[in-house]
Amino acid sequence: MNQGWFFVVVKQGKDKQKQDLENCLSTVKIIDCGTYDFCCFKSKSWHEFIKAQQTEQKDVNSRLEVKKEEAVWELFTSECTYFLDHLLVLKMIFMNTLKYLQSKEFLLDVDLWKLFANLEELNKFFQGELCQTHQIYCLNYTSAVFYLENLRQREDFGIYLKWCEQNEQCKRLHLPELLVAPLHRLTRYPLLLNNIWKRSTDETEKGSIWSVKEKVEKSIRDLEGKVKWLDNFQKFRQLHEVIIWPQIWDRDKRFFVPECLKQNLRENSSENLLSSASRLLLHEGRLTLAESTRLLDVYLFLFDDFLLITKIKRNKKKYGGSDTGLIPVCPSLAPELQSLIREGGFCSVLDQPIPLDRLILKNVDPIHITVFSLRNAFLIQHENRYRQCIAVFLLQAQTDTAKKTWMSQIEMAISNYTKQDETRKSTLFCFPAESSEI
Repeated sequence: MNQGWFFVVVKQGKDKQKQDLENCLSTVKIIDCGTYDFCCFKSKSWHEFIKAQQTEQKDVNSRLEVKKEEAVWELFTSECTYFLDHLLVLKMIFMNTLKYLQSKEFLLDVDLWKLFANLEELNKFFQGELCQTHQIYCLNYTSAVFYLENLRQREDFGIYLKWCEQNEQCKRLHLPELLVAPLHRLTRYPLLLNNIWKRSTDETEKGSIWSVKEKVEKSIRDLEGKVKWLDNFQKFRQLHEVIIWPQIWDRDKRFFVPECLKQNLRENSSENLLSSASRLLLHEGRLTLAESTRLLDVYLFLFDDFLLITKIKRNKKKYGGSDTGLIPVCPSLAPELQSLIREGGFCSVLDQPIPLDRLILKNVDPIHITVFSLRNAFLIQHENRYRQCIAVFLLQAQTDTAKKTWMSQIEMAISNYTKQDETRKSTLFCFPAESSEI
């Protein structure tokens, strides 16, 4: 009876919070972006804008000049659309509404920077550090998207989001579609500038336009490199959190260490393996490991220099405690691992990492494993530096295609690692001859 009363009180409290939030949203005042002076320009063509002043143009240069003016007008009007229909909508409707709610003690734990980054700093001028504000925004975009995905699981944030997206100025665009607009806009600038350059007849002017276009393209190339690095960094940061490295005596019962000596061995430097900024995760996924008496769910991580086999662990307690829904999950990880993290799971290292130059991969013919009722199996053998086998893993994929993919990925990784290792060795030992007589 008391328990039932408790749930009724909790429900009533949630209903009141929901009602208070909706009442607060009803007091929000949104500025109409259509009141801006240059709003009328975005839907006009160049000819409509200057039709009162147009005269018959006959010579080639004049026709090119008109085409150049049309290209400049396209840049201007598309910038108006970008500013009015995307940036202003993001700021006036979504960001400002969230700020207003937070001033009224709602959604206080939602991080404005994680969601909108430097939205207010975005401008329309190529000056100083070219496109720097767009770069800062774009570098935060991936984090913003999966932060948003986690926030959407909350009822209070969902109420706020639905209210904003129903505003007619959004024109049926949802927040993810608006957040990506600065990325699309930055990549469109080179095309718009190139159209102006092609139609310009003045060589000095053409040189200036070309210079700006090249700077924008360089900015985009730099951004692509930074985004790739940042994505890899975020991926490894999350792997560092989700991959658990048991102590040697927990991993293998053969190793006995008295309790009084364990403190001396507590420091586990294996975790530093995932701290290298240059290491790459090539392939990952769930497989089944055949043990003597059971089948074990395992999750494999194939890096560019070693293979890591982990056991899948699922906890009743959510990963990250009660705030699981707010923990960003890196979208570049495999969906299966993302789901495991959200469910509170983690990966416990089963055995020591297998260096690619110590890994032997062997296919298993179905005829040889009918006794064990295994399908799509392959064998991984771990050798030490003396070429002695120190571990063997019989793995099973869910499908034949998955098996072939895993074997192909491992073979390719071994091949690339071997080539790079040979290159390093040849560079180390190949010195220029100081004398032909030596």
